[in-house]
Amino acid sequence: MKKAFLILETGEAFEGVWRGGQPRAGEVVFNTSHSGYEEIATDPSYFKQMIVMTAPMQGNYGVSKSFWESKQFWIEGFMALEIQQSERDHAWLSRLDEMKIPTVSALDTRQIVLRLREGGTPWGALLPAMTKEEALIEGQKLIAAVRGIDKDWVWLVSRRTIEVRRGERTQGPRIAVLDFGSKENILRELDRRCSEIHVFPSRTSAEEIMAIKPDGLFLTNGPGDPGDVQQAPQTVRALLGKIPIMGICMGHQILAIALGAKTYKLKFGHRGANHPIRDQLLNIVYMSSQNHGYAVQQDTLPKNVTVTHINLNDQTVAGIFSPALNCLGVQYHPESHPGPHEASKLFDYFVDRMVSVEGRK
Repeated sequence: MKKAFLILETGEAFEGVWRGGQPRAGEVVFNTSHSGYEEIATDPSYFKQMIVMTAPMQGNYGVSKSFWESKQFWIEGFMALEIQQSERDHAWLSRLDEMKIPTVSALDTRQIVLRLREGGTPWGALLPAMTKEEALIEGQKLIAAVRGIDKDWVWLVSRRTIEVRRGERTQGPRIAVLDFGSKENILRELDRRCSEIHVFPSRTSAEEIMAIKPDGLFLTNGPGDPGDVQQAPQTVRALLGKIPIMGICMGHQILAIALGAKTYKLKFGHRGANHPIRDQLLNIVYMSSQNHGYAVQQDTLPKNVTVTHINLNDQTVAGIFSPALNCLGVQYHPESHPGPHEASKLFDYFVDRMVSVEGRK
């Protein structure tokens, strides 16, 4: 077996076994989910990220394109203590190699996660090498080559043309969607509740959106720093108070910026399917699926916006609501499958309460 190394921009090196793919670089993050490796790999929110899975065994239930959250893989690397490679099943390992995703096992994932929790999420590289010294030289070259990309990661993963989808609810509303890197399950949840959804590129203007006469606006998840996203905050700001608006993850952060609030980078982010949320809107506590590296700064929110959801792990803002402006944002994934399903009721709240109330005005 070939030696492999995870090289961090800070000069640290972690040795493992090379399982396939091609050398790449990206931001190194960890995820605490026990399942959902295909959903993670195909989620555009993981653009330019290398994933360390904390659950020790990955790939043990095979693969299926029905689990994909988009049409391609977005991760830059996959790491786990063990990855299934038996006569019965080695499909996940083969899929990663097919997609040229560098894959490494037999790493000390506990040590890596402790490093990320204590020191933040640096850029890193995955590559095969004979020695640590060789890996350090080549790894730093890989990191330097990718750090200069466009900072608006949302634009790099967003659709470039408008997509119109017919919903299952013929008497339901027509919803405009701003695509910041949407998971397919968000669109499926809207399909079930709407008559029609129009999915727009991230840099669409307010005028273009209002031209379809939508009953509401939905802001999707997406990757990167919300402070680097162009056009979208201005678009959302122009529509506040005119139509109901709901945002998820990046959409939540863009909504907060449009409201005048600020965001900040978390030390190591929230990524996994076991994050507890206190939801004052639905009056329930539940587990949630999360994937983000930034959060909303609570003391910068305007007075007409209430914090309605709290992450019980660290007390960060997990959701906001403004009755006056009829807008809602949550910092996690209520559409998540696999994972907890309780938060999916927020889609009902948006369509059946926020949008229908607006329609009765």
